[in-house]
Amino acid sequence: MKKLKNEKELVKKAIAEGVKYGEARGVVEFEPTDSATDKIEYIYRLLVHDKVIQPIPNDQISQGSMRHKLAIWASKLK
Repeated sequence: MKKLKNEKELVKKAIAEGVKYGEARGVVEFEPTDSATDKIEYIYRLLVHDKVIQPIPNDQISQGSMRHKLAIWASKLK
């Protein structure tokens, strides 16, 4: 897994856009006390469920791989 040039910023963007996406669908309401780790996992699973992104193989799922996958997704947004 090659790290993206500006992965930290892309992960922040992915969390912001993922929160909007989930709340717009009406499937989740994030609280200010929710950790970034929890948000990343929920957003990843929601996007996989909606077939927006390809799933990571089960034996390779980790916080780092989910962050990377969301960063790639965010890099393709407008």
